[in-house]
Amino acid sequence: MNVFNPMLLNPILISGKEVLPLVEGGKGIGASNGISAGAWAACGAVGTFSGVNAPMLDAEGKIKPWVYKGLTRRERHKELIEQAISGGVQQAKIAYDLSCGKGRIHMNVLWEMGGVENVLEGILSGTKGLIHGITCGAGMPYKLAEIAARFKVFYLPIVSSARAFRALWNRAYNKVSDWLSAVVYEDPWKAGGHNGLSNQENPLLPEDPYSRVLALRASMRDFSLNHIPIIMAGGVWNLKNWVHWIDNEELGLIAFQFGTRPLLTQESPIPDSWKKRLLTILPGDVLLNTFSPTGFHSSAFRNTFLENLISRSSRQVPYVYVQNEEFLGVLELGSRGRKLFVRERDLDDIAHWRQQGFITGMTTPSQTVIFTTPQEAAEILQDQRDCMGCLSACAFSNWSQSIIGSTGEKPDPRSFCIQKTLQNILLTGDVEHNLMFAGHNAYKFREDPFYKDGFIPTVSQLIERIQTGE
Repeated sequence: MNVFNPMLLNPILISGKEVLPLVEGGKGIGASNGISAGAWAACGAVGTFSGVNAPMLDAEGKIKPWVYKGLTRRERHKELIEQAISGGVQQAKIAYDLSCGKGRIHMNVLWEMGGVENVLEGILSGTKGLIHGITCGAGMPYKLAEIAARFKVFYLPIVSSARAFRALWNRAYNKVSDWLSAVVYEDPWKAGGHNGLSNQENPLLPEDPYSRVLALRASMRDFSLNHIPIIMAGGVWNLKNWVHWIDNEELGLIAFQFGTRPLLTQESPIPDSWKKRLLTILPGDVLLNTFSPTGFHSSAFRNTFLENLISRSSRQVPYVYVQNEEFLGVLELGSRGRKLFVRERDLDDIAHWRQQGFITGMTTPSQTVIFTTPQEAAEILQDQRDCMGCLSACAFSNWSQSIIGSTGEKPDPRSFCIQKTLQNILLTGDVEHNLMFAGHNAYKFREDPFYKDGFIPTVSQLIERIQTGE
């Protein structure tokens, strides 16, 4: 039986410097910032702040509310990019100053976030020498390598399969391989936030990360990249459970990323209510779901916000525009009584939902209609109108940053405005009525004796704890 030995944690070369093989996972919007990243780097590890619409701070260090004055989506989208650049530059400077020249500072972005190329170039232009690496996932970031190399910073793609990395390498990364720092393998079943599950993978049947990372390493060896570390992300809590990964010749150079544990530190920027809630999470409280407007699977705490989305989608029936043998039931929607046709067997469910107050029908891109309250329907429509283009393409509002400005699909009322809720949880601390991302190991806060009696460590104390294997 292998026993964890802290001496096994030898320094590893990441983004041009030897550091501890421990990485803070980036969490937007503002759930990992310059303060948390600087603290991780100051301990000789890798700190990561989020470049996903990073918050701007006032003179007292408090988050400035995001304000959009534009009358059109295009105008608000431009404001969003400007604010994201200003916030990212500010957070990078904070991280660099707090790092005291130790460790590495990385910035995390989502390739599918709105204006990602403009945001990357804007932040990197204003932070020369302050950011050492860019981590990027949630999509296929083919242009990441070229942008990073232009600004002489390293890049670290986030992938969930060997197939994804092979596609990135063959199409783009082989041309700028000198700036490839590491490859982050993110377990799509265990990681918090957005996950890289493909259509070929079953969300209900988690696969062994060892075999998947081994396949990734095999692909990297095909490209003569055995000197490039793989960073294991998602489901990492106690390193004693990963001892067989360390100094493993099959896997090659390995580092470990922690996304959920850094949330519960004194330097973590999330509200106290969020930190306290993390201490109470039970096994199964984190749900892998498909409600995100990005179209990706994501993992979040099953609170009232998520339960409402589940309930809303359960009140859903298919419809057609022309009556046929299967769809004989007549459904009238809206003040004008627009006629749709549903299955007769669904009429009883519709009547039951309406008796409960869910009287407003809203059509979806899947040619179904959901039923909700007039108040909730009004909020959904208002959120769709207020869209500021935080994604390259949004299923909820049908925004697209393409020339036509639309996905070409109907807005999807089964989803939600992700920008609004992630900003709200950070600003208000309301963890019950907003999206609360978390990894599937979050229940271990409640079970781990390290957090007994609500203890919240500093980043330094957490890293010391991690190095013991616990």
